Amino acid sequence: MDLGYQGRRVLVIGASTGIGFAAARLLVAEGAEVMIASRDAAGIAAAAARIATETGRSPATAIADITQEGAADRLLAEAAARLGGLDGLVDAVGGSIRSPFEALTDADWLGNYQFNVLSAVRAVRAALPLLRQGTAPAIVLLGAAASRMPYPNQIVSNVHKAGLLGLTKTLAGEYAAEGIRVNCVAPGRTLTRLWQDRAEKLAVERGAEVAEVIAEFSHEIPLGRFATAEEVAVMVVWLLSPRAAYVTGQTVNVDGGIARGLL
Repeated sequence: MDLGYQGRRVLVIGASTGIGFAAARLLVAEGAEVMIASRDAAGIAAAAARIATETGRSPATAIADITQEGAADRLLAEAAARLGGLDGLVDAVGGSIRSPFEALTDADWLGNYQFNVLSAVRAVRAALPLLRQGTAPAIVLLGAAASRMPYPNQIVSNVHKAGLLGLTKTLAGEYAAEGIRVNCVAPGRTLTRLWQDRAEKLAVERGAEVAEVIAEFSHEIPLGRFATAEEVAVMVVWLLSPRAAYVTGQTVNVDGGIARGLL
């Protein structure tokens, strides 16, 4: 299926590793003109080199930490200059804190709010003027299955990822009349660097093998395994494409069935 990416201009934020990187690589392979951004300068350079090697096409790159005030505005100005406009935005910034409720400080809550919610708000706000001038403009935010099935000892990200559902639905309604679609992809347990690091830490603590830790956390997943970043990225790229022209305001779980709620 041709997803219609030839000539489309897309910015992927949080693209140095994981799902953001996988989405950027697939977008480049599909023919989009892509800028990838991250606060990790070395990581984004390595990501661009890998994409060029694997696809034969090089994305533009930018260094930006959109948890910082003003950074999103500067990034979108750079995207406009480098890409000549914008048709799509992927925001793959976010993370969690593993901690019981009473151990969390105000700084923990505020810092994770900036990371998971305010960063997305800033990115969308800065992108809107460009997207209004784009063709079939679309936004995809990265959330988490925890927004629909809260994980124990992750209350901060459970709350903030649920906030992204509200943000997605509200933005979609507010900008539908302007032809801008907004959706969210909510991954479950995915073998990104973050999960790999966590599994390695737990393996050391338990005196176990990393594979044993991964297998333990796979037991709750109906499909019986973690996702790959590429499997999640496929949904991101489809939702952002003109092929998904009638889909907006949705949060789509890509979680192997781990979130068992009806809604």
